[in-house]
Amino acid sequence: MKRFIQNIKNIWKVEELRKRIILTLGLILVYRLGSFVILPGVNYTALMNAQANGGQNTLETLLSLFSGGGFTHASVMALGIMPYISASIIMQLLGMAVPAVQKMQNEGESGRKRINNYTRILTVVICALQAPSYLALYVESKGAMPADAGTFWWTQTILVLIAGSMFAVWLGERITEKGIGNGISLLITVGILARLPEAFTAEFGFNLGSGNLIKMVIEIVAFMLVVLGTILIVQGVRRIPLNTAKRVVGARAVDDQGARNYLPIKVNASGVMPIIFAQTIMTIPMMLFSGNSAEPAGFIQKTLGDMYGLTYNVLLALMIIIFTYFYTAIMINPRKIADDLKRSGGFIPGVRPGEDTASYIDTLVSRITFPGSLFLAAIAILPAIAKIAGVNDAFAMFFGGTSILIMVGVVLDTLQQIESYLLNRHMDGLMEGSRIKGRRQPNELSGF
Repeated sequence: MKRFIQNIKNIWKVEELRKRIILTLGLILVYRLGSFVILPGVNYTALMNAQANGGQNTLETLLSLFSGGGFTHASVMALGIMPYISASIIMQLLGMAVPAVQKMQNEGESGRKRINNYTRILTVVICALQAPSYLALYVESKGAMPADAGTFWWTQTILVLIAGSMFAVWLGERITEKGIGNGISLLITVGILARLPEAFTAEFGFNLGSGNLIKMVIEIVAFMLVVLGTILIVQGVRRIPLNTAKRVVGARAVDDQGARNYLPIKVNASGVMPIIFAQTIMTIPMMLFSGNSAEPAGFIQKTLGDMYGLTYNVLLALMIIIFTYFYTAIMINPRKIADDLKRSGGFIPGVRPGEDTASYIDTLVSRITFPGSLFLAAIAILPAIAKIAGVNDAFAMFFGGTSILIMVGVVLDTLQQIESYLLNRHMDGLMEGSRIKGRRQPNELSGF
C-alpha cells in the first residue's frame, strides 16, 4: 500500500502527466453527461415503461452496453462511438482489396491522415443510415415518438444523432492527442463500466445476508480469475530468437550477436475484433427478419435472439475461431516480416532468410493462433455460462465477451503510457517486476 501511494504521488508530480490525466477525466465527464441528454420530443417516460415491460433483445443489449446506456435512453449520443468503429473496420478491410487504400497505408504519416479523413466521412455516412433505423426500429417501436413527428422532426433528430456521434469521435481524438490512453477505446470502456454499478445492484441488491454475501464473494473471485486469465492471454507473446548482423559505430564494427534479440508474436494478435465481427454477423438475421411472423423467421429470431442459448453460443464460438484466423492474417504478414529482417541483416537461427523465414513464421503464427482463437471463443461464451450458474443477465455480461477484453486491453494500454512517463523521468514504474508491456526491454525487437 505504501508503494502504491508513492506511485500516485509520483504520477501527480509529473506536470505534463497530471495535465493529461485531468484533461482526460474532464472530456470523459462531458461524454457521460451527453449520454443523458434526451433527444428533443422523445417521450422518455414511455420509453422507460416499454423497456420495463418488454425487456431488451440481443442487439439492444450489446449497443446499450457499448454506448453506456445512451442507446436505451434515446440520448443525443445514442449511436455512440460504434459508427466510427464500423468505419475503421471497413477501411481496414479495404486496405486488403483496394490498391489505392494500400498505397495510403504505406505512405506513413500523410497516408494515415488521409485514411483518418476518409474514416470520418464514412462515419457520417454510416450515422446517416443508422439514425433513421434507430428512430424507426427502436424509438417508434417503444411508443416514445412525439405525437406530431413530421419531416422537420425527423430531419433535425437525424442531424442531432449524427452530430452527437461525431462529437463523441472528436472527444476520443482529443483524448488520444492531448490526454492519456487511446481516446476511442477509453470512451467505450467508460460506457461499459458505467453499467457496472447498476448490474451489481441488480445482482446483489442491498441484501447482504449470509447467503447473499457468500454468493457475492464467489462471483467476485470468479470475476477476478477471469480478468487474470484475460490479462495473461492478452499480454502473452511467443518470442522468436533473432541474430543480428554487426553494426558500425564510428570507425569500428560492434558485434551485437551476444545480445538476445527477439521477434515477439502475440498469442492474441487479433484482439477483440473477431468477437465484434462474429456478433455483428449474428445480429444480421435478427435485423432482416425483425417483425416477420413466418415460421422460419420466427425460428431464426428465437434461436439467434437468445444470446444465452446453446445454438447461439456454439455458432458464435465457431465464427470467432474462423474470424480469429482471418483477422490475424490481416494483422501479421510473414512475408513482409521476413523481408524486413533480411534488409536489416537479421535472421532466425537455423532458418534461411527469405522464403524459408516467411514459411517458418507463418507456421508458428498458425500454431499460436489456434489456442488464441479457443481463448476468444471461451471468453465470448462465458456470459452464457455465468447465466446458467445463476448470475443476473446484466452482471453476466461482465464475465466475458467484448466487454472484458476491451476493459483489460484499455487499462493495460493506459498503464503502459503512464509507466512510460514515470520511467522517462527516472522514477519507479507502477509495479516493480511487472510485465506491463510498456516497460520495454532495450534488447527486445518490437518494430516488426
